Amino acid sequence: MNKKKLVVLVSVIVLIAAFFAFDLGRFFSFAYLKESQAQFAELYRAQPARVIGLYALAYVVVFALALPVGAVISLAGGAMFGLVVGTIVVSFASSVGATLAFLASRYILADSVRARFGARLAEVDKGIAKDGPFYLFTLRLIPAIPPAAINLLFGLTKMRTWTFYWVSQLGMLAGTIVYINAGTQLAKIDSPAGILSPGLIVSFLLLGFFPLVAKKIVDAVKARRVYARWSDRKPKAYDRNLVVIGAGAAGLVSAYIAAAVKAKVTLIEGHKMGGDCLNYGCVPSKALIKSAKLMHQMRHSATYGIAGAQARMSFADVMERVQRVVKDVEPHDSVERYTGLGVDVVLGRAKIVDPWHVQITQDDGSVRTLSTRAIVVATGAEPFVPPLPGIQEVGVLTSDTLWQMREQPARLVVLGGGPIGCELAQAFARLGSQVTQIEMLDRIMVREDADVSAYARQALENDGVTVLTGHKALRCERSGDVKAIVVESGGQQKRIEFDALICAVGRVARLKGYGLEELGIPTQRTIETNDYLQTVYPNIYACGDVAGPYQFTHTAAHQAWYAAVNALFGFAKRFRADYSVIPWATFIDPEVARVGLNEQEAKDKGIAFEATRYGIDDLDRAIADSAAHGWIKVLTVPGKDKILGVTIVGEHAGDLLAEYVLAMKHGIGLNKILGTIHTYPTLAESNKYVAGEWKRAHQPHGLLRWVERLHAWRR
Repeated sequence: MNKKKLVVLVSVIVLIAAFFAFDLGRFFSFAYLKESQAQFAELYRAQPARVIGLYALAYVVVFALALPVGAVISLAGGAMFGLVVGTIVVSFASSVGATLAFLASRYILADSVRARFGARLAEVDKGIAKDGPFYLFTLRLIPAIPPAAINLLFGLTKMRTWTFYWVSQLGMLAGTIVYINAGTQLAKIDSPAGILSPGLIVSFLLLGFFPLVAKKIVDAVKARRVYARWSDRKPKAYDRNLVVIGAGAAGLVSAYIAAAVKAKVTLIEGHKMGGDCLNYGCVPSKALIKSAKLMHQMRHSATYGIAGAQARMSFADVMERVQRVVKDVEPHDSVERYTGLGVDVVLGRAKIVDPWHVQITQDDGSVRTLSTRAIVVATGAEPFVPPLPGIQEVGVLTSDTLWQMREQPARLVVLGGGPIGCELAQAFARLGSQVTQIEMLDRIMVREDADVSAYARQALENDGVTVLTGHKALRCERSGDVKAIVVESGGQQKRIEFDALICAVGRVARLKGYGLEELGIPTQRTIETNDYLQTVYPNIYACGDVAGPYQFTHTAAHQAWYAAVNALFGFAKRFRADYSVIPWATFIDPEVARVGLNEQEAKDKGIAFEATRYGIDDLDRAIADSAAHGWIKVLTVPGKDKILGVTIVGEHAGDLLAEYVLAMKHGIGLNKILGTIHTYPTLAESNKYVAGEWKRAHQPHGLLRWVERLHAWRR
């Protein structure tokens, strides 16, 4: 805390202390007020402007310092000035005092509180930005909530000062009138407690719900306006409770939940059941990575004491195995399985024609239209191919199309240094291709900490990948059978010849052709939704890659629960999608897995942290497996064992991360992880050991010195 803030804080403390030290409260007692009522009235008649000014100043100070005399001084206002003048003076004075307390809280406390709880306050600020006036107005109407607490807490948010002032003035007006009116009848009141009868308190509590009711009314009016152009199409009865468009991870889970709660649901898929994850992404890529890893281990068999191991690799056979793995997983996402679960599965192209009707063009050309109470759009994403000159002429591959390859490219260029690009580059290099990876930014895997990026790069280069960071792709060229890409770095151009080019620079949401444009549903990179995953039409939801903000299968499934439950039961209770604990992993070797904050994110957000690191090279099981490389890095709140984020680099990092995901979700700290028995010898022991490293760094050295003396004395 700087000197100026300290001076303000000390001044506030001194003023409050002086109030009690000099017993100034006796001048604000109910008895003193009743005794002096006639004198105050005489002073007001003699010098009205001066009395009003001094009273207003005193009221501002009392309210700003949260002195426990607010009720009595409000009564005094009614006794001296009457209902109209008293209400005006007290209304403005109380609002000014509250605003001063609000500003003092912001000036003195906000920075330090944000340094410790920045992530939580960021979520609060989102709510304040959207519905802050409603929240404040509601709280001001409930007398059971101390005004000082409201002033203090809202000062920690990013609510605008002017907004806080005028909402406070409106919100406190009802209570002000009650007290001022009571003050005009001072002779009939025996104590301040007589003002608030049980009935009046209940009335205030009910009044406190008014803004919430008003918000519901406003939402209904907005919805009515949105639906106005379609009002003549709204059916009186519906064919379905829910229609889900897209049978990837998000769509499958949405349909599954709907069927599980006995809703009538139709799932529409225009291509392949299982979506990208099953057919083009997670499943085939992990099958390829497994084959590549086995080839790598065979090539380095001497590491395991097996010299001269021989392996003949057929690329076509590897790719056929990939397809067999996809076929083996297919039944989990099949039409037959979901039909058996109670889902009406339709293969065809879906288009939303109005908020309650979905048109389906089936593979045989027939067209049918279903009416439905709610719709979930889960159309996923597809690889993005940049408009690079000549890229189509050289025959670019993507994570969607490369699985049809049966001839291994001798020279492969992978465009992109994100997780997909890194996984494919390493896998193809291990299978024997000469791989060049091109990334425009200064390092690969830029969302991770710099040490993780450097380690990943070294791992790829150890497997023979030529990693070119800071290289911008300019164009592709083709001359007969010779294909090349031209890149630029530091003003110098370089031409790289290849046999195949894989573009892995990101994925874009599938937004076209589903009727979103015709309905006027806002889309940019993704479909715009609120916290409940609703689009501009409250009965149309979006989840998964098409909605963002994450493009992971597990987050798509996570969002699907919220979308389905809100779509089916939102009339009674809605749930905000929770993104507080999102894990992810990149399946290079060694794997990189993370949940929560890493160091670069914490620094960017100004969140204070401690970093504890444990090297997996020290772990018995890792040494036995010849996998003694990598580390675990845990970020915690300074001085506490509360976990802010975890990054793991090493064998089975994605599996090891699960313990931390559970811990963060349920508020479990490192002390409890340290106190949990972990099987020996396993890689999971590393989670306990990093907790031990944190504990060692937080030993109570002073206490231990006394314990040492105790042991010496006992000897």
